[in-house]
Amino acid sequence: MEPATMQKPRTTPKDFFLHLGAIVALYISIISVLTLLFEIINQLYPQPFAYTDPYASGVSLAMSMLIVAFPLYILFMRVLSGVEKSSPEKRELSVRKWLIYLTLFLAGVVIAIDLIVLIQKFFAGEEITLAFALKVLSIIVVLAAVFGYYLHDIKHNQGEGTKMNIFFAYGAGTFAVLTIAIGFLVMGSPYTQREKRFDAERVAHLQSIQYQIVYYWQSKEELPTTLDDLKDPISGFILPVDPATNTSYEYIPTGGLSFQLCATFSRETPEGAGLQGYESEVYPHKSGLDENWQHGVGRVCFDRTIDPELYPPRSVMEKDVPVIR
Repeated sequence: MEPATMQKPRTTPKDFFLHLGAIVALYISIISVLTLLFEIINQLYPQPFAYTDPYASGVSLAMSMLIVAFPLYILFMRVLSGVEKSSPEKRELSVRKWLIYLTLFLAGVVIAIDLIVLIQKFFAGEEITLAFALKVLSIIVVLAAVFGYYLHDIKHNQGEGTKMNIFFAYGAGTFAVLTIAIGFLVMGSPYTQREKRFDAERVAHLQSIQYQIVYYWQSKEELPTTLDDLKDPISGFILPVDPATNTSYEYIPTGGLSFQLCATFSRETPEGAGLQGYESEVYPHKSGLDENWQHGVGRVCFDRTIDPELYPPRSVMEKDVPVIR
């Protein structure tokens, strides 16, 4: 009597979504850990004349993705491991093999492209910075680990792959936790980020007040006595206050055309922040005043002097307008 022919296992909806969920979580984890490593490298080794995000927003986003995606991947893999232990034939599912071979293919292609770019830059004599080399190394290490794990998994059965699965899980988990810890060291705590954003808001408020002072001088040819003089219910301008303490900013007239604007800051100007403030908004009349908003910790005053040639009074501008008859 001939032995019964083994039937190919059928893929159930549960099998499909378990494997799909594991692969999607893996891809998100890979993207987030590489993004996190790249952002850490950018913060530690900023490029000359390149803008560096003072808030390290890329670091926080990548950390958030990794904290959610990686535990999901481990959870999916634990469920799949339990299913394969109870039903070893599940390792022969088509969906499992398709997704694993797709992962191997993508990892191999990215590693090959990465090496090609590195070799091409070397032969072309282009400068290979430490930051660039670290990014290349990060891609190779992360994707080589994934490639090696799934290549081993596809070649071995459940019993032979158990130790490898445990080693990969602990190794990947340790690497993820270490990367997140470095991200916190680079980015700082949420409280630190909050203080940086409050300082950035203070700079934006001072810029707004400065513009109103210049407009006031152009209209009345004198500086305001106090900040209350700037209140204008018609234009809708409301004096901003400190975002943390709700206290008013300091305004000190120091001469006919000179004044000081003062605020109390929590931290020094972050590295990478532009001299014209933390953000990139374009404020009116920016080019005519000293727009260096770098500051230290504590009370800082910014000296400003209005140039009447750059900001002529409205009466002068109206005289220069030709009359059309």
